[in-house]
Amino acid sequence: MLVLRIVNEYPEELEADFLEFFGVDLLDLWRGSLSLRRVGVLIKSLMTKHGRSTLLQSMDERASWAESDYLLARISDAMELSNFIAIKANAEGVDDLAFPSPIPRPGEQEPEDTEPETSHFASADELADFFGGMNSL
Repeated sequence: MLVLRIVNEYPEELEADFLEFFGVDLLDLWRGSLSLRRVGVLIKSLMTKHGRSTLLQSMDERASWAESDYLLARISDAMELSNFIAIKANAEGVDDLAFPSPIPRPGEQEPEDTEPETSHFASADELADFFGGMNSL
């Protein structure tokens, strides 16, 4: 049973979240005033609290950020890339300008430090891929 496995594997996190979000003491399960069904319902509710639930963060590190945090990181990355491209295209003497690195996300591997190849002009396919990627941000 999934509820029992979560109670056994993450008791401290579950207790903290139950008290914080619902005002329910997990010890009530052993005292007989809290049913396994209700524990399951509360756990299901905790699964929607990304960025706030200690249980979710323990189960998956990526859940330590809320959806809005991921969106803000994507916006920031896109703005940095846009500024980099504008500076490279319009300023003189910026050949040593470092390519912007994205904001690290929890639970994701650090990207390799690879500079883009700048010795040739982009092909039509590369431009289409780039602008298609910018459109999906």
